[in-house]
Amino acid sequence: MTDSFSNLSLAPTLARAVAEMGYESMTPIQAQAIPVVLTGQDVMGAAQTGTGKTAAFSLPLLQRLLKHENPSTSPARHPVRALVLLPTRELADQVAQQIKLYAKYTQLRSAVVFGGMDMKPQTLELKRGVEVLVATPGRLLDHIEAKNAVLNQVEYVVLDEADRMLDIGFLPDLQRILSYLPKQRTTLLFSATFSPEIKRLANSYLQNPITIEVARPNETASTVEQRFYAAQDDDKRRVIRKVLTDRGIKQAFIFVNSKLGCGRLARSLEREGLRTAALHGDKSQDERLKALEAFKQGEVDLLVCTDVAARGLDIKDVPAVFNFDVPFNAEDYVHRIGRTGRAGASGLAVTLVSPSDTRLVSDIEKLIKKKLEVETLQLESERPVGPVPEKWGSRAEDRPRARAFEGRRREDHDPRDVLDSPRERRGGFRPAPITRDPFFEKPYEPSAADASPSWEASVPKTARSSISANIKPKRKVAALFKSGE
Repeated sequence: MTDSFSNLSLAPTLARAVAEMGYESMTPIQAQAIPVVLTGQDVMGAAQTGTGKTAAFSLPLLQRLLKHENPSTSPARHPVRALVLLPTRELADQVAQQIKLYAKYTQLRSAVVFGGMDMKPQTLELKRGVEVLVATPGRLLDHIEAKNAVLNQVEYVVLDEADRMLDIGFLPDLQRILSYLPKQRTTLLFSATFSPEIKRLANSYLQNPITIEVARPNETASTVEQRFYAAQDDDKRRVIRKVLTDRGIKQAFIFVNSKLGCGRLARSLEREGLRTAALHGDKSQDERLKALEAFKQGEVDLLVCTDVAARGLDIKDVPAVFNFDVPFNAEDYVHRIGRTGRAGASGLAVTLVSPSDTRLVSDIEKLIKKKLEVETLQLESERPVGPVPEKWGSRAEDRPRARAFEGRRREDHDPRDVLDSPRERRGGFRPAPITRDPFFEKPYEPSAADASPSWEASVPKTARSSISANIKPKRKVAALFKSGE
């Protein structure tokens, strides 16, 4: 078993690309998986996230596909030979970029297809012919039904992050896709966690697989420092700011459980002066890719995201991950904190635990088989961010109650601040006192009982005419308009 890429029997074109990328020593999953895949056997690999699984299956596949490379421009000479399926668009794009770098000195073609983008450019690329196709299941089925992708010559199939694909309901799509493939093929399944569902999937579609486990399943990386802090929902932002300041952290992932909470938290942190971007499923694909690129380039300090970013994203040198919400699924905790401490680097994972999260923390303890201690972080008493403008007045009732207004001009107020402010502070906000007219404060004073109406008093009395006593005189009523005379 070798531990250096220079000792692998890779083709010169692949070895050159690997050397340019700075790869020297193989990770445990690479050292064990690459020789097995080179022999053409099925593999069921379990490794901690961030240990180089992409290279573990990409390099041996490209090595075995080199026999098919040719300079022909005919699409018929470039059928799909290897299919890589992934659960999320960001992960598919990342893996496709890595494969292009590995194969840049070869004549093998690769392409990526995923949802959220126009199908026409993807269709044109598929029509030109590709040997390696990276895809998400839903969009791949769209291309299959449109006759854009023909998979009858596929020799290798990779199911990466298979547990995530099952979690989000891709099993029917996977079964349909695998039904289009030849029976004789090499199937590789890689995942950071193994579950009974994954094992059933492997038994159905893998033939005598070689199981490779470089670490205990569901184990977290030893290079990640895990801290759990007790915090009320209203104090979680303050805890994040304190940890960032005390540790001198410049960049971090912040994970939340909902799309709505993701957007609100990102807006709140941005108003506090932190460069923040949001990443969740309701964002367009272009917005998601731009947010990731800005984070990679250092233009964004905090990337607030849902679990759409928890799987497989490889962004180097991210020092910390915050779990603003404890994940509902304990396995997602393993993937979330895997965004830091990658490739042997150290990292920090901070989880904020509210009183209602006790059961979720217990589930995490059972999964990783480790006792977790929930600490209390001492927070300083909160002071106003800036001076209170004079036009707000000096009286207590004239000052805004919500924390979101502190140190800000009233004309800068965003109506969404009321939604993002703590619930009890929203209930405590009181409007300015209403000025009262003293006229309406006076008690009711009835008029004299014998007083006549004003319109009757103004009419002069005339002598009664000689009419029958049985005929009653007409009663006078107020006139809206004075009759013309």
